[in-house]
Amino acid sequence: MISFSIGDIVFQLVIFLLLMVFVAWVGVKPVIAIMDKRKKYINNEISEAEKSRKESEDYLAKQKEELDKVREESRSMIEQAKRQAATEAQGIIDAAKNRSDRLIKEAHEEINREKEKAVASLRDEVADLSVLLASKVLEKEVNASDYTKEIDQLIKQVGNQR
Repeated sequence: MISFSIGDIVFQLVIFLLLMVFVAWVGVKPVIAIMDKRKKYINNEISEAEKSRKESEDYLAKQKEELDKVREESRSMIEQAKRQAATEAQGIIDAAKNRSDRLIKEAHEEINREKEKAVASLRDEVADLSVLLASKVLEKEVNASDYTKEIDQLIKQVGNQR
């Protein structure tokens, strides 16, 4: 049978408390130290993650700025190229217009020269025909019907010469 004595209970209670203090001193302190070390490690990792996130956000903002700058530069380059192309196109158009105006002027000058040659040639022919007609008239006395026949014959000769 089991008997309980107060001395045994007090002794066991003192031993139990001493064991608890010993376990707390030997066992709990290292566990608490490990837990504190783990807590510091986790807090350090969290702060490093926050720092990395902040750096990433800063880098992303910087990249967006640079991308916007590059886009603006490309827009500027495109606009400049368009202006340059328009200027060159206008220059080509102006050069073509000047050339066509020059060719038209040269053609008009050539036409006028040819016209003057033709007029001079006609004057020479009229003068020659007038001299020929006058010499024929002087060779014979012509009446009105002979005169008309002579003019018709001269006109036919001139037509055949051409």
